Amino acid sequence: MINSGDHSELKHHFASDNYAGICSEAWQAMAEANSGLASSYGDDRWTAQACEKIREVFEKDCEVFFVFNGTAANSLALASLCQSYHSIVCHEMAHIETDECGATEFFSNGTKVLLVPGENGKINLDAVEHTITKRSDIHYPKARALSITQATELGTLYSLEELQGIGELAKKYNLRVHMDGARFANAVASMNVAPKEISWQAGVDVLTFGGTKNGFAVGEAVVFFNKELAHEFDYRCKQAGQLASKMRFLTAPWIGMLDSGAWLRNAAHANSCARLLANEIKKIPQVRIMFESQANSVFLEMAPEALEALRAKGWHFYTFIGSGGARFMCSWDTKVEEVARLVADIKASVA
Repeated sequence: MINSGDHSELKHHFASDNYAGICSEAWQAMAEANSGLASSYGDDRWTAQACEKIREVFEKDCEVFFVFNGTAANSLALASLCQSYHSIVCHEMAHIETDECGATEFFSNGTKVLLVPGENGKINLDAVEHTITKRSDIHYPKARALSITQATELGTLYSLEELQGIGELAKKYNLRVHMDGARFANAVASMNVAPKEISWQAGVDVLTFGGTKNGFAVGEAVVFFNKELAHEFDYRCKQAGQLASKMRFLTAPWIGMLDSGAWLRNAAHANSCARLLANEIKKIPQVRIMFESQANSVFLEMAPEALEALRAKGWHFYTFIGSGGARFMCSWDTKVEEVARLVADIKASVA
């Protein structure tokens, strides 16, 4: 049983996992790197060690690059897979389509993004196959890449079997597979699998491995399991303004987080808080959980006036999933008592 508390201040706890600060392991790693001089632009021991740590995690000899944010990671990775006359197939609610301001098209010099439907934020393979086979003439952008998100924008997860099916389809049609892994750590923690099982072993060619939402100050890793596709990716990063001069401060946190296991602990904690929230919400008949909560988010549907009442109590959250839908996102530093306060205020708002 969880108890509510005072709720007088503005409450941003569940608006986004980006709102959370830097966890102690990442902060300490940056502090340790902040000693003396080091070569710039990634020619330093922290960057080399971070690359090796990521290779160890995935049990794969892969090429690793570090950029500032997820938009750059996704768009530059996808640009490396395609020519401008190609197309990228993704879910209609994918982040690269809805939340990156056309960056994929921009950095790929015009590669077209083709959208497919699918329940629970996951692509429908029949729709993918129809999209890439309905035309093969020179007037239609040739499908070259398939982009998936793990965990999805709706907080759901592709199962191992679903990922293997995607990999088989991609292989059949010679598509390269990109995985948006802004919350990849949450997927690994939730599924209790080895990272390799839901990445390169399932046919993923390049993964954007999220750090920011997992407790870093800033930074994502672009991991090429297919090393040939990484050719001159360093030039893409430089041209796009993603080559950090003091790279050690972007890469040192990866060492601290991976060495200590904090990347998985943080993700597991966020997931656990989301499970707690979902389980408590199930006890409120006036509120419906829209999608199964498999990672660190909970999507709720309630009356518009109840949402307004909740906002009036100070809660800040996003409502971009249709009429009556609201997203509540847990992070590495979400506290059980904060979940309790939210649940209490939801009950009061729908009463």
